[in-house]
Amino acid sequence: MVRLRSLAVAGLIPLAGAGLLVWLVLTPGPALEAGPLVVDIPPHEGLLGIADRLADAGVVRSRAAFIALSAARGSVRRLKAGEYEVPRDASTIDVVGLLESGRVRQHTVLHPEGATLSELARVLEAARLAPAEEVLRVAHDPAVLKSLGVEGPSLEGYLFPDTYQFVRGMSVEEMLGRMVQRTRSRLTPERLARAKALGLDAHGLLTLASIIEREAVDPDEQRIISAVFWNRLRLDMPLQADPTVQYAVAKERRTLTRADLVSDNPYNTYVRRGLPPGPIASPGLPAIDAALDPAPVKYLNFVARDDRRHSFSTTMGEHNAAVSRYRLSRR
Repeated sequence: MVRLRSLAVAGLIPLAGAGLLVWLVLTPGPALEAGPLVVDIPPHEGLLGIADRLADAGVVRSRAAFIALSAARGSVRRLKAGEYEVPRDASTIDVVGLLESGRVRQHTVLHPEGATLSELARVLEAARLAPAEEVLRVAHDPAVLKSLGVEGPSLEGYLFPDTYQFVRGMSVEEMLGRMVQRTRSRLTPERLARAKALGLDAHGLLTLASIIEREAVDPDEQRIISAVFWNRLRLDMPLQADPTVQYAVAKERRTLTRADLVSDNPYNTYVRRGLPPGPIASPGLPAIDAALDPAPVKYLNFVARDDRRHSFSTTMGEHNAAVSRYRLSRR
């Protein structure tokens, strides 16, 4: 009788162990009871290291259960690195499946029309996707520029304004390369042919479009502002575009001084004729098309009328009168 009882107890022990393992595998980790949790699995992390990270974060209840389940599923070499958002109440089975799938967390990055490379660098750093200094270094790297077919001094203007989905762990080269490719896809053969007919290559087109983008607050004025710049270029007049000076003296969207306007810089279109060496921001498609299709007007000047609109003029007398009206309105 004693022997039978011993055998029965011995038989129950494996069953109890199996039951505990099943409970550990099916029961969500304690940290997931409050809501979803973000965990980061570094590249080249081994199974034991992954199990430690997940258990320490409270995503799984047992290191051993996670390891046993991964081994049973043949997932030991199929768990992918990356940043994951583990859903609330996810079981260990769900966690293993998530790491097998590689469905890493997506970070939405908005690069709006008229934004500069420096502004993008700060956005990427704020999202903890890349240090701003590294973004700027890569964007000015001659080897990167050559690989992407960019002729300018940097990737400024070649990063198409759009909403992007990036994942942590992507290299800066991958992120910026994706943005450049989106610009390339928008510069269709038809647009490039129209630019060539106007005497512009892709670089010149993006340069002019970027100035139009930064000058025109109201999109309805883009073609008129484009016409002003084209008229000045044909007459060999300086463009005298404030945004190019802001770019030259690193005063993004800030008021310029008289000293700024006479500063000797290739991007200062008050002292240099023609287009600057490269774009000053990322132009959107409407600004690019405005550069290719200026309005049929003879204006040579414009000055702000309010926070959105401009007054356009052909003669210096008209322009000076518009400037006086603007100064009076500001007072």
